[in-house]
Amino acid sequence: MRGTGPVVASEQKANRQLSTLQRFLQYLRPHRKDVPIALTLVAVGAATQAIGPFLIGWSIDNLIIQGNLPGLLLMLGALGLIYIAGVWAIRGQILRVGWIMQRLLAQLRQDIFTKIQSLPVSFFDRSEAGDLMSRLLNDVSTVNQAFGQTIAQMLGNTFSLIGIVIAMLSINFQLGLLSNLVVPLMIFTTGLFARWARARFRVTRQTIGDLSAKLEEDIGSVREAQAFNRVGLNIEEFDLLNAANRDANVQAVAITAAFLPSIDFLNTLATAGVLAYGGYLAVTGAVTVGVVTSFLLYIQQFFRPIQILSQFYTQAQSALAGLERIFMLLDEPSQLNDAPDAIAMPMIQGEVIFEQVTFGYTPDQPVLKGVNLKAQPGQMIALVGPTGAGKSTIINLILRFYDVTSGAVKIDGIDVRQVTQASLRRQIGIVLQDNILFSGTVAENIAFGYPQATQAEIEAAAQLANVHEFITSLPQGYSTQLGERGAPLSQGQRQLVSIARAVLINPKILILDEATSSIDTRTEALVQDAIARLLQGRTSFVIAHRLSTVSQADQVLVIQQGQIAEQGTHAELMAQQGIYANLYALQLGAATASLSMSSE
Repeated sequence: MRGTGPVVASEQKANRQLSTLQRFLQYLRPHRKDVPIALTLVAVGAATQAIGPFLIGWSIDNLIIQGNLPGLLLMLGALGLIYIAGVWAIRGQILRVGWIMQRLLAQLRQDIFTKIQSLPVSFFDRSEAGDLMSRLLNDVSTVNQAFGQTIAQMLGNTFSLIGIVIAMLSINFQLGLLSNLVVPLMIFTTGLFARWARARFRVTRQTIGDLSAKLEEDIGSVREAQAFNRVGLNIEEFDLLNAANRDANVQAVAITAAFLPSIDFLNTLATAGVLAYGGYLAVTGAVTVGVVTSFLLYIQQFFRPIQILSQFYTQAQSALAGLERIFMLLDEPSQLNDAPDAIAMPMIQGEVIFEQVTFGYTPDQPVLKGVNLKAQPGQMIALVGPTGAGKSTIINLILRFYDVTSGAVKIDGIDVRQVTQASLRRQIGIVLQDNILFSGTVAENIAFGYPQATQAEIEAAAQLANVHEFITSLPQGYSTQLGERGAPLSQGQRQLVSIARAVLINPKILILDEATSSIDTRTEALVQDAIARLLQGRTSFVIAHRLSTVSQADQVLVIQQGQIAEQGTHAELMAQQGIYANLYALQLGAATASLSMSSE
């Protein structure tokens, strides 16, 4: 029983690889009409290569030795035409197969990107962006190298190998058998090296994913690394991951490097066997010199396809490891599914109700515990409390980034689980503390949630957000190109553009996450004025870090340990002299002390 473990594991690996390959081949379905054309070209190319040595050997016995010069010239012309046809067939098969494979791989990339876009927020809580990029770029690139660039050669050489074997056995059965004696040794050698290579290439795909994740993270945080003197430590950590990737690739290359000489040795062994036994048969008159010559040519052609197929096999191990990672991603559950009978959310009036809502990102650790709240249309609801209390979770449940564990979240009396997510989120606007702008024009960033907006609508939204004058002062105005994350705009300018983005979609429910932090006083006044306009006639949920910004809220909810500890207006909570009043006094005292120090 002790020896069954490795056998079972090996069978599981083989089954997993077969399943992965079968799934990959399903991408051929849209191109099934092109496959027969490619295979026909492959067969023609293989046939022209298989017939050449036979005709050369026949010419030696029947034309050269007989001194038939006209016949020899005619045969040379025929061989030339055959090889030209073969060249065009091979060229055609490479183009056709390449055309199919590149479209197949493009569809695979599209599926990966579409999947990433549809994954739930919870997936990204536990995944690294760099690793996802590695699957989209590096893993697909590996599949491209193995299948997209060499599969045409692999198919051609497979057909050539079959044709050569048939030709050798037809010319002389004994020499044909002798030539094929090394095939079992070659299959055993290939299988042995493949098992070693499979494990190594799987490690290389994992290490390149880890390396990409580290690279993406550190590039995005260079400023913080320099500010906290972490540059040296980051370099050391990257060096460790880089070394792990290097070692994994070196081991994989070492296996490949040992494999090819082994195949060459078997090639030499077979050639020597044919030369010795074929020479003996020729001397004794059992076969002609032309037959021996044909076999020597066939031996060279025989091992060339096997070498290429063996190289493809080792490349395929890396590609299959990459495909396993790709399909693992594609098999991830997509975003929260709409109910089969989900309806489009009617025009929202703005009432939001939480009924005994309990929720946890993990089942055994609830973040919200029996939360009840009600926001009337047009009310401003401020959420205050310490970090991790559950403020952002309340926002996530309104947007239905997650589903409640128990209870219900209702908008205008409709459970958010009963409507389509697209129709729900289309009527909710978000302005975050650190808004993300994208590479593109200023106008495109404002129209991010409403791409079909007209220029007039975009400019009207910008005017209401107090950012129109700034945009028109830019070199190309609304057509000014922004870099990654909105560079070179300041934090305040990005905030105003984000407010314009929210204005443009005209939401009935608005979510704000302290939109005035970390910006200068003048810009803060513009942002506050823009937000005041944006709030008019809309139900809003404001996550407030600075309590001085929520004095006008209709309701202030103090969230502690996943529950609403206090609830009321600013004046009511101050009069209670409870948690909120203490927090307000602490912030007011800190602000006064800071002002005093700055005046000194």
